[in-house]
Amino acid sequence: MNDITTINTAQPATPATIDVDGKPYLRDAKGNLVPVEAVKPADLLMDETVRKITGFARDLSAQIARFKGHTFEDVNGLQALIAQEYGASVGGKKGNITLSSFDGCLKVQVQVADLLEFGPELQAAKALIDECLSDWSADSRVELRALVNKVFNVDKEGQINRAELFMLLRVQIADERWVRAMKAISDSIRVIGSRTYVRFYERATPNAPWNAISIDLAAV
Repeated sequence: MNDITTINTAQPATPATIDVDGKPYLRDAKGNLVPVEAVKPADLLMDETVRKITGFARDLSAQIARFKGHTFEDVNGLQALIAQEYGASVGGKKGNITLSSFDGCLKVQVQVADLLEFGPELQAAKALIDECLSDWSADSRVELRALVNKVFNVDKEGQINRAELFMLLRVQIADERWVRAMKAISDSIRVIGSRTYVRFYERATPNAPWNAISIDLAAV
């Protein structure tokens, strides 16, 4: 892999002051100039801390972006080399590919996931499903009712539970209304793009379970 050079571009830990008649001022969130001597020490300390952390975060973000770029360059280069050397492609039709070290203890996965949105057919499906559940006895298919509730229980961003939705599509019921509801769900799915993910794994021996090498700040 290409070397990744870390460049320290962090912003200064202390804010840039503005001199007015020889006195230092800071600009507040409303755009007002406030004399530095009038700013509470706690606010100055908080400002310094935030600037310091943000400076490091900005550097780290840039380094990860460079690392991601180099990773895809290396994977694409390997695929091109194998295609040229052997006349065979490496990876699936959608771009998914898994590369392993010779000893079987390191693994790099590139996964391409479709970005989906759901059309108005989903509302028709919900109406048909509600009709089915209303007609069926209250004691029947308790697990199915729970699954339906999970699917259409939207989150704070108004998004339905997609994983549960695809589980619902696998439920086979002969009721004609249910069949139409499942077709409406399938028809509602639109692929609006894709997103590529790269994941890294390691293990001590070829028979040991894989451990993810996380570069997700929340998962570290």
